[in-house]
Amino acid sequence: MSISDLKSAVPEYAKDLKLNITNVLTSTSLNDQQIWGTALASALSSRNAFVIKAINAEAKEKLSAEAYSAAKSAASIMGMNNIYYRFTHLSGNEDYLKLPARLRMNIIGRPGVDKVDFELWSLAVSAINGCGMCIESHEKQVAAGGISKEGIQDAIRIASVMHALAATFDGEAALVE
Repeated sequence: MSISDLKSAVPEYAKDLKLNITNVLTSTSLNDQQIWGTALASALSSRNAFVIKAINAEAKEKLSAEAYSAAKSAASIMGMNNIYYRFTHLSGNEDYLKLPARLRMNIIGRPGVDKVDFELWSLAVSAINGCGMCIESHEKQVAAGGISKEGIQDAIRIASVMHALAATFDGEAALVE
């Protein structure tokens, strides 16, 4: 499985996604670890096996073992946090914001890679999962860590294409069933 296989499988009606795959996986604002960690965390968060397998094959070759694990950890921990913090924000009841989360989040403090990279991956996953509180928090951390607005935009572009690919392949699979 490869990016080439992924591109070949994109239906004609989603040609823009095919064109965007290669485009978003290159950046003058992000390094390879940031790009491929974002792609892997985003693919995992988008939950489509075909997209995950294609991105995983490339990411395994481009990421160190530590970065590979950290990108997967970002997808995992933000899957939990995005639900919890989105609820506390959207419920409209400020009492929930005052309560301790009482959820373990040790990986955020010691991700095994540069903290800014882990925050970037967490930001991309939060964008996919639609958690405004988490987006705001991680965007501030990433910007404070030195990632430019263009770099942040590049990470969100990666997340958006991974999510759109997953939605397209899920939709196509549902049409066949």
